[in-house]
Parts: sequence; C-alpha cells; structure tokens
Amino acid sequence: MSRALCWLVAGLAVFALATVPARAEAGETLVLLDNLAIRETHSIFFKSLQERGYKLTFKLADDASLVLSKYGEFLYKHLILFAPSVEEFGGSLSVEAITDFVDNGGNVLVAGSSNSGDALRELASECGFEVDEENAAVIDHLNYDISDSGDHTLVVASPENLIDSEIVVGKKSVGPLLYKGTGLLADKENPLVLQLLTADSTAYSYVPDAPIKEYPHAVGKGTLLIAALQARNNARVVFSGSLYFFSDEAFLSSVQRAQDEKLHSKSGNQDVATSISQWVFGENGVIRVRSVKHFKEGESQPPAAYTITEPVVYTIEIETLAADGKWQPFQANDVQLEFVRIDPFVRTTLNHIGGGRYQAKFKIPDVYGVYQFKVDYDRIGYTHLYSTTQVSVRPLTHTQYERFIPSAYPYYVSAFSMMVGMFLFSIIFLHFKDDGPSGKVATDKKSQ
Repeated sequence: MSRALCWLVAGLAVFALATVPARAEAGETLVLLDNLAIRETHSIFFKSLQERGYKLTFKLADDASLVLSKYGEFLYKHLILFAPSVEEFGGSLSVEAITDFVDNGGNVLVAGSSNSGDALRELASECGFEVDEENAAVIDHLNYDISDSGDHTLVVASPENLIDSEIVVGKKSVGPLLYKGTGLLADKENPLVLQLLTADSTAYSYVPDAPIKEYPHAVGKGTLLIAALQARNNARVVFSGSLYFFSDEAFLSSVQRAQDEKLHSKSGNQDVATSISQWVFGENGVIRVRSVKHFKEGESQPPAAYTITEPVVYTIEIETLAADGKWQPFQANDVQLEFVRIDPFVRTTLNHIGGGRYQAKFKIPDVYGVYQFKVDYDRIGYTHLYSTTQVSVRPLTHTQYERFIPSAYPYYVSAFSMMVGMFLFSIIFLHFKDDGPSGKVATDKKSQ
C-alpha cells in the first residue's frame, strides 16, 4: 500500500513538472498584428529578426488565446506590437499586463499610425509618451516625398534629426527617412525618455483634411516621430508613430524631396529600423560589471578595514554584450569612481588599463567612517551600470601617530625657547652681585 502511494506521488510530481512552462528563451518574441497581411508587408523586417536568432510567434492582437505569462513565468522575452488600430487586446493581455511585462525586464517595440486605437494610446501614456488625436498625421509642406498623394503626409525626415547615439540608431550617414504616421509628444524633463527621431522645424501634427482652428498638438522639432524609454530596470520600450516606417515599401523606396532635385536610390529606413531593433531587444548597449577589486597599494587582498590617509587601489572590470551574444571587454574613457561617505570625498576618472579593466589610485581621506566605492555609469544608449562596495575606514592607532607633527614646529620652538630663557634668567638672578646705593652707604659707615 505504501509502495503504491509512493508511485502515485511520484507520478503526480512528474505530471506537475511537465505542465509547468519553461522559462522563455532569449529570442522568444510575441508579434501582435492588426491582420496577417502585415506579416507580408513587413516581411523584410521580420526576416532580419529571424536571421538574428529570434523565434517569432505571430498572433492577432485580439486573439482570445493571448497570454504573456503562466504560473508567474513569462513566456516571451520581447513583444512587438504592430497593431495600431486595436481597441482592446484579446485573452489575458492588457495594458496592465504589458506594463507588468516591462517591469519584469521585458522589451517592447510598438508601431502606431494615424488610426491608433485607445489601447496603444493608454500604453503610450504609461510609458511617458502622448499620441496625437485620432486621424491626425505629421504634415510637412516643405519636406515631403514627390510620391506623396497631395496631403504632404509622406514626410522625408533628415538623418540629422536622429538622436546622437550610434548605439541606438546607427550611423547618420544613411539616406533620408520616409515617415507616414501620427506625431508624438514626450516630457523633456523625464530622464528615462529618449527622443530617437524628431521632425523638421516646418512639420506639425494635425488632421490633414480638417481646417486648422486651434494650435496643433505638436509643432516643429517638438514633434516626435520615434521615441524610446529605458526603464530603471533597464527594460526598453520603443514607440513609433508610424507602422509604415518598418514596411518593405519604406525600406525599398527611392526618396526625393519635393523641393530637391537629388534622388536617393534607397531610403535609410532599413538601416535605422535594424539598429533600433538591435537596441530595443538588448543586442546593443548592454554592459555589466564582471569583477571589482580594492586593496592597499603594494598588497593584493582587501584588508578588514582601511586606515585614514592610506594609499588605495581600486579596479573594476566592465563587459559589454557583443552581437554574437558573447561578452567582451567594454572600452570608454569617461567611467568615474566616487569614494562616498554621505557626500563624495573623492571623485576621479578611472584609467582604462586594458581588457575592460579600469583602475584608480588615491589616498583615503583623513576622516574615518563607513565609505563606499561607487561607480554610477549612465550614458545614452547603455544600460545603467551601478556598482557599490562598502568598506570601513578607521583612525590611526596610538602607535601610528607621529612623535612630532611638522605643522607644530613653531610651538615646539616657542616651548623650548621659554625653557632656555627661564634657565638663563634663574642663573643671572641667583648669581648677580648687587653694587647699588645701599651697599655704598654701608661701606662708608664702616670706614668712619
């Protein structure tokens, strides 16, 4: 009876393990579409992802079977939302579920359009962006392509308007960019938001067929075309106001501004879209701390506690994730170290000594307490690198103090000079013979 019970328990355990989903692999990506035709119209972009090792799962955005996680484990590492017009997600998927996905380290790429639905607007709001009203589009009466239908919504954006970060958007030497979609706004004071692509100063966002009776939602360079968010947990979100930007047509089309006779055989959309996808899915700009070492100069192991004014050596090794998925040494010349108690007592730039190792040598301040070696590296395009190591700094022991302090030499001289002066005065006072007037009178009386 007991043996049968054991077999039953073992069978249930195996069944339970078999039904629990495995953790999502690095390339597992859920792609949500408005319709399956988008899979064909954007085939070049999806093919480039698959060639880089991503496993794409295509589903309609209103599919009743949609689910991001089971039993507390997320089934995907990345999410692509190419469903601008969706009003409500299907299954258990919702804006709250997507924000929870981001809070747990998931990356999201979203593309909207002039007909963006409420779901995408709410998601954009949660990420720090604001999408223009329904049917609004970015209009530029000077910078539009000659193939435009007449409402000047097929905007030609200059590569110079890309963010100055090659890690995020690639090189700016690409051709002009084609954009057809709505405008975005972002809070410029939000340190987590990145403005990847802005419109020219002649652009604005409004409903093309409607007379302009009020100030447009976005005007000039304040009109965002593509924006990004890098959360505090280093999860990344990219929001584009144009689904057309990632299409095969935009990738392969020639570009010619209406006011310019120069014809570009190919737009720069494919290069920029590839760079953006590499960044948002963590292929570029990911750095980490491999090791941290600190010790007194001349030694190799950290002491139990440092003593004030001791020379110290701090070394940190930083790695970056390469395109092939392997970690390699990170190279930069602006990594700084702070030696902090409450406020920084020492702030210095680390010297790159090769192999991704950075080193600083300094003297511990003449103030004892509990300190931290802190490296806080936050640069555009890179994940936030934060490393702290706590150490204790004690005062000198009674055997370590100097017998004579150089700064007190004047006081030593004054003390010894006072002693010498007192000695001389005593000798003179005790052995000086008085030949004053009283002595002369006494001598005269004896003579009489």
